[in-house]
Amino acid sequence: MEAKANLYMIRLTPRKAMLIADMIRGKGVNEAFGILKFSKRKRAAGYFSGVLKSAVANYEQAAQGRVNLDGLMVSNIQIGKGQTLKRFRPRAMGRAHNLMKKTCHIFIKVAER
Repeated sequence: MEAKANLYMIRLTPRKAMLIADMIRGKGVNEAFGILKFSKRKRAAGYFSGVLKSAVANYEQAAQGRVNLDGLMVSNIQIGKGQTLKRFRPRAMGRAHNLMKKTCHIFIKVAER
């Protein structure tokens, strides 16, 4: 049995999110929470820990409360590219330059070992 959780349109670049995703891919749930807690990228790790908590809660719901967290692992984690927010910054002599603010989507699946 497996359960999944998704988070869409995060104001985080997909490249930075991939760094965190690579750290917890294939790890046990408790180990993944430990890695996220002590990660240097606090904001990104906060997003991932929230999605991981949601996936574990979805698994508990599907298993009707009979869950051993030591037996759960992050079976699949994917990062998708989201919409790009387009903003403008004023420049000299009345000009404006584009700012492209990237977003991403997070998809996590947890399953038994």
